[in-house]
Amino acid sequence: MNCVYKGVWLTDPHRVLGMDWSYLTILGLIGTVTFSMRFIIQWLASERAGKSVIPTNFWYWSIGGSLLMLIYFTFQRDPVGVLAYLPNSAIYLRNLYLTRKNKRKGMGAA
Repeated sequence: MNCVYKGVWLTDPHRVLGMDWSYLTILGLIGTVTFSMRFIIQWLASERAGKSVIPTNFWYWSIGGSLLMLIYFTFQRDPVGVLAYLPNSAIYLRNLYLTRKNKRKGMGAA
């Protein structure tokens, strides 16, 4: 593993199923699964609505997955991965803010 934090328990390899795994690798996998879950959530919400929609949970899963992947790529010292996920959370937080703002505005009008 090409990681600057060699010797840290997070990156110590463990042989499982014929492959080398570390806790950092598992963190990266969890981040990928978390980030991918947002598409399943969006797909199910769209199927229920009968049209394309983006539910609020989509943004929460996006933030969670992005942050986990950002941690993973930071430990790997991978600038491409860091730059791919670093700005995303700001966009997701902005979308959550706009969603809440519009919900409050809708409640005030009722």
